[in-house]
Amino acid sequence: MDKIAMLTQILEQNPSDAFARYGLAMEHVSSGNAETALSEFTRLIELNPDYVPAYQMSAQTLAKLGRDDEAILRLRSGLEASQRTNNQHAASEMGALLDELGG
Repeated sequence: MDKIAMLTQILEQNPSDAFARYGLAMEHVSSGNAETALSEFTRLIELNPDYVPAYQMSAQTLAKLGRDDEAILRLRSGLEASQRTNNQHAASEMGALLDELGG
């Protein structure tokens, strides 16, 4: 069974499993399925609003697609989440990308 199938099966049993949903999104990124990955990142954020890596990776994916305005919005939300969770490392990385995008 491939990783996408395995992670999908896990999520069928436990849709709010943040680790599995993040893994699924990342597998879609690796497979070149950016839109599907973005859908999974968005769902992950809806279910787990403090899962900071989802903001960061989805913003990077959006930026790679040239969707800078959406990436900026996602980064701003991610910075708020990183403040709530006291994740300074992620905040620093997201802040750098935000500056790079002119946001």
